[in-house]
Amino acid sequence: MKREELLQKWLDHALTPQELEAFKQLDDYEELTKLDNALQHFKAPETNVEAAYNTVQFNRKDTSKPTSWLKPLLRIAAILVIGFGAYMYTTLPNTITVNTLVANKTSLELPDTSAVTLNAVSSLSFDKDLWSEKREVNLDGEAYFKVAKGAAFRVITDDGIVTVLGTQFNVKQRDNLFEVFCYEGSVKVSYNKENIVLTPGERYLILDGKQIRNEKEMLKEPSWIRDESSFKSLPLREVIQELERQYDVTVDASKVDTSQIFTGSFTHTNIDLALKSITLPSQLKYQKKQNSIILKRD
Repeated sequence: MKREELLQKWLDHALTPQELEAFKQLDDYEELTKLDNALQHFKAPETNVEAAYNTVQFNRKDTSKPTSWLKPLLRIAAILVIGFGAYMYTTLPNTITVNTLVANKTSLELPDTSAVTLNAVSSLSFDKDLWSEKREVNLDGEAYFKVAKGAAFRVITDDGIVTVLGTQFNVKQRDNLFEVFCYEGSVKVSYNKENIVLTPGERYLILDGKQIRNEKEMLKEPSWIRDESSFKSLPLREVIQELERQYDVTVDASKVDTSQIFTGSFTHTNIDLALKSITLPSQLKYQKKQNSIILKRD
């Protein structure tokens, strides 16, 4: 695959494991990742890519012996500034969309001063022009909300709708999992024509289409806000998927039973400690290989 195609797929977060390995072999891979880290939270307005690149080229100091790697690196920088800015915060005619990358989370304030913290690999959108008429957001992923008091506030997901007036709650919608936890006030969850009201400490959990009963837990906020993922009686596959989101790794769990139940937590700041927190209670071993993890039976 050509360099330009690898770069474009990297920007679109669409590299296959094989393509990712090829991308890592590029001469300027380290420079690309440094630019990636520096631009994680960059926000930029709509810009013409070619014009941005031409501007970078025009302003670059000319030398009698141009450095061979500078020209492609400048082009990449121009594309990254535009690409990441658009990826993190994009505005359509009436809709604002905020996305988070792997191993990242972000906070934002809605027009009514309601606060939202978005977990890794999540997306939230809302219509800014209609906000005064209806407080409504669309969520794909996981988010923690502190809603300002006012008219009804709705969080719409592919699995269900959460409605509140003013409260603090967490919504998680991932593949076959839909979870709502109420921290303050009350929350109404609408799922498959059923309405459930949650009070502080109560959780509503749908896993693989089935409702899972949970004991009441008096918590102040979700653990992922403090860079830690916690699980209570959930299949190991859910833990593995969250590890992949928080560390930008690929986990090969083909040799283990991912349906086994896991209760525990792992940190977002140390991958070795996180892997030990997962594998030791599950009686598993792990092997690190570049950007992938292989899980094995103990």
